[in-house]
Amino acid sequence: MTTTNDADNETYDQSLENDMSRLLPDQSVLGEPEPWESWETSLCLWSIGIGIAALVILGILVDWFLLPGQK
Repeated sequence: MTTTNDADNETYDQSLENDMSRLLPDQSVLGEPEPWESWETSLCLWSIGIGIAALVILGILVDWFLLPGQK
């Protein structure tokens, strides 16, 4: 049994497949990258680095002040 939603999805899938087959080999399906892509990538990498550093520092502080000593 085919519903209207199934038919719509099938039509969409076929049109997407046709659009992708018309692309040249050096063209991307996603199109051109945004002009701020390099800045955004740099921001994400800095954020990840700061997050990892914060985890290390907080881990050291928890070890020093909250965990019982091995004396």
